[in-house]
Amino acid sequence: MTSASTPRTPRPPRAPRPPSARGRRGALGPTIAILVGLVIALFITAQLWTEVLWFSQIGYLQVLQVEWVTRGLLFLAGLIVMGGAVAVSLTVAYRSRPIYAPSNQEQVSLDQYREAIEPLRRLVSIAGPALLGIFAGIAASQQWSTIQLWANRVPFHQKDPQFGLDLSFYIFELPGLRFIVSFLMTTAVLAGIAGIATQYLYGGIRIGGEPPRTTKAARVQLAVTGAVLMLLIAGNYWLDRYSLLTRAGDRFDGASYADVSAVIPAKQILTGIAILVAIVFVVTAFRGDWRLPAIGLGVMVVSAIAVGGVYPALVQRFQVAPNEQQFEAPYIQRNIDATKTAYGLNDVQVSSYDATTKATPGALRADAETTASIRLLDPQIVSPSFSQLQQNKQYYKFANTLSVDRYKIDGQSRDTVIAVRELNLAGLGANQQNWVNDHTVFTHGYGVVAAYGNTTGADGRPAFYEGDIPSNGGLGTYEPRIYFGQDSPDYSIVGAPSGTKPWELDYPDDKAGGQVNNTFPTATVKAGPSIGSFWNKLLYSLKFGSEQIMFSDRVTADSQILYDRDPSQRVAKVAPYLTLDGRVYPAVVDGRVKWIVDGYTTSDAYPYSASMSLQDATTDSLTATSSTVQALLPAKVNYIRNSVKATVDAYSGEVTLYAWDPTDPVLQAWNKVFPSSLKPISAISGQLMSHMRYPEDLFKVQRTLLAEYHVTSASDFFTGQDFWAVPNDPTQTGTAAKEPQPPYYLTLQMPSQSTPAFSLTSTFIPQNTGSVERSILTGFLAADAEAGDVAGVKSPEYGKLRLIELPRNSTVPGPGQVANKFTSDPTASTTLNLLNTDSSTVIRGNLLTLPVGGGLLYVQPVYVQSSTGTKFPLLQKVLVSFGDQVGFANTLSGALDQVFGGDSGATTTDGTTVTPTPTPSGDTTGGTTGGAVNDTARAALAKALAEANTAIADGQKALAAGDFAAYGAAQTALQKAIEAAIAAEANLSTTG
Repeated sequence: MTSASTPRTPRPPRAPRPPSARGRRGALGPTIAILVGLVIALFITAQLWTEVLWFSQIGYLQVLQVEWVTRGLLFLAGLIVMGGAVAVSLTVAYRSRPIYAPSNQEQVSLDQYREAIEPLRRLVSIAGPALLGIFAGIAASQQWSTIQLWANRVPFHQKDPQFGLDLSFYIFELPGLRFIVSFLMTTAVLAGIAGIATQYLYGGIRIGGEPPRTTKAARVQLAVTGAVLMLLIAGNYWLDRYSLLTRAGDRFDGASYADVSAVIPAKQILTGIAILVAIVFVVTAFRGDWRLPAIGLGVMVVSAIAVGGVYPALVQRFQVAPNEQQFEAPYIQRNIDATKTAYGLNDVQVSSYDATTKATPGALRADAETTASIRLLDPQIVSPSFSQLQQNKQYYKFANTLSVDRYKIDGQSRDTVIAVRELNLAGLGANQQNWVNDHTVFTHGYGVVAAYGNTTGADGRPAFYEGDIPSNGGLGTYEPRIYFGQDSPDYSIVGAPSGTKPWELDYPDDKAGGQVNNTFPTATVKAGPSIGSFWNKLLYSLKFGSEQIMFSDRVTADSQILYDRDPSQRVAKVAPYLTLDGRVYPAVVDGRVKWIVDGYTTSDAYPYSASMSLQDATTDSLTATSSTVQALLPAKVNYIRNSVKATVDAYSGEVTLYAWDPTDPVLQAWNKVFPSSLKPISAISGQLMSHMRYPEDLFKVQRTLLAEYHVTSASDFFTGQDFWAVPNDPTQTGTAAKEPQPPYYLTLQMPSQSTPAFSLTSTFIPQNTGSVERSILTGFLAADAEAGDVAGVKSPEYGKLRLIELPRNSTVPGPGQVANKFTSDPTASTTLNLLNTDSSTVIRGNLLTLPVGGGLLYVQPVYVQSSTGTKFPLLQKVLVSFGDQVGFANTLSGALDQVFGGDSGATTTDGTTVTPTPTPSGDTTGGTTGGAVNDTARAALAKALAEANTAIADGQKALAAGDFAAYGAAQTALQKAIEAAIAAEANLSTTG
């Protein structure tokens, strides 16, 4: 304490405690503290060291090392800078305190505070800076990726249109500079507060009189701190100039006319003023006059308001606003050009499409290959059919949304709906669920199931060409065991000593006593960390909170533990710099089941590019209803590249990353950070290449942007009168009906293509700016999703975006109008209402759009399933629309012929295989078409409908009277009437 401190009265000495009591009490506390510390350290070790084991086993230990070392160095830097600055400020302020503080009322009050603080002063002077340093270190460690990109930056070889700097400055350097300046500003402020508080407490600053006074030491300390802070503020103003190029605006993103003409000069002026104020603070440190810094700060505040706020507002209000379109045109054009480059939209093939709405006979003959590939199997609907027909046991399951792929069957490429038979522990009975079963017996799923996308079975079920257990079919021989998937258990322990009887369930088999068991070959396949040692058993017991791992006889020296088994999770861990597509899909490749994951490199710092919320852009009706397909996280980006394709082996869990876009500068920078993580495209086999496809989430982002950025003229963009929107999904109900229609994978031939290609497609309608939505078609977008089938060679057409624009005055119906026509069509609505009874439910499939026949063709499959009991959908009808014509038949060929005058000219594969199921109607009339309208069939249909109405009325009367015998007779009559009605409707379809 200073000499001015009030002396304290000595306390009488305490009576000494007995030595035995002191010893017991003194030893107990440290012992408990040591034990608690050891337990905490053990739990932390269990989490950290098991991560080391996992990354080491999977072959990506370098990723963990680089991240942890970078985080650790940044933590230490943040701790030292923040803690050191605050500690130095406290120390300097305390050591330079006045020896004799003036005696006044203010100092008397402060003496009391000093007396109370003095016993804790040393602790506070150490613990305070340390605590602030820890928080600062944690914050700094979160910026490890920013610092690594800065340190490993590569040039874009493109310059921004305002300052002429390479774009790498904005993507790699500016974020790091902004972080450092902000961190140092925070440090200076906290250090300044600590210094001021200490100086005030010990008399270096006195504010009781007029004006406030400071000692020389306090003046120097505060002036130097103020000068440093002003220099940092000047640096922040200077960096603000560059950040304006990524600013989000009302009409467009990037610097506007007012920003360039007023805000950027204002930032330069404020930078100069801040530097001058810093110089004034330095002068004050020697001259001792606080009026100059006060004046400087006042000038700075006034300048920030007048120059930084009022002047740009006046320019915007009185110069720009009256002539906004003219003044903003160059900057809007910058935004259009930058957005197209940043999102890969600068090479979209745009063509006009004068679509006809008149259906003429034979119009589809030139599109025979496209119509032959029209997918009737809706992957979002048929999962229950896969489960009922191919699940086999209750402990297996399929995803609720299946995947669309293409395979060569008998030398012909066929669109395919494919699913993996994964393990489902929830399907086990309560008496079957125990630690041994959950973690050592039921360890893996088994096989894949594949069905033709454009063909169904005789009763409307999927036409499987691969399935059953053991697996057999058209996909040949492959490893069917699925140890890694989207629904795998949290962990499984596999492997057993040689000669031990296998205990892992492989698949059920009545001929083998009920089941076939298997032992994972841990000696030759490394799928997870070894768990044979006592140390590893202990760590994993703590990690998963399971003491059975320590004591189970099934955990041996040959055991491996499998965890983090979801493909997306595994890729995210080994490539933390990627944003992963929400859709993971399986493929049978080179004798193995591989999960394919698309990875994106992104940035939010691309100058003038439009900022986009990934979550908003990728949310659609499918992500709203599916647990398998997810929207991306709500990150804001203005640059995206599908730079990485990743695979995860479903058997071994091996993760492989391929540099799909090696020209991407962001990926090049990350490749310098993790130089051994990526494999080149040349390492991709031909089979794997044939199953890689254009990713959905990237396509969703691009179509969202193209709704506006198909406009190339700055003046047209300014008016916004030609903006589009993605239509809502008309096949959904509830909240999902308010979400955009998802894109669909189809094999089709765009008007500018010479042959059909596997494509990802979407439609556009006018942007809704009023109270009534106009659901007419304005555009159709397709991305060539076919990567090719040559090893190491990507197809030159892959990723080609083709946009066809319909004339502005056209009235081609959009998906919403078509869905309304389907609902209001007399024949279709009558039949579907009959099928949609208490015992059965009608489900409408995805509404597909295809540019064929010189116009736009819409196709929608219709499924029927039981309302109670065992429920799975079967394809029963097909709805087709072209222009104003609607077709409705048991088959696609029948519906097409109805629309195109009895002869569409199309080639389909469904006409001889789709036969209506006997349940619930019993109709097996098939779907051949042709001939004129049959009056007899119409009369039969009318009679059947009348009989159905009579039976319904009779049943209601009988039920009201409690006459259940009469009610049963009425239901029998109703069933016969429905069967007769559907048979008559089928005859009408047959005769056209």
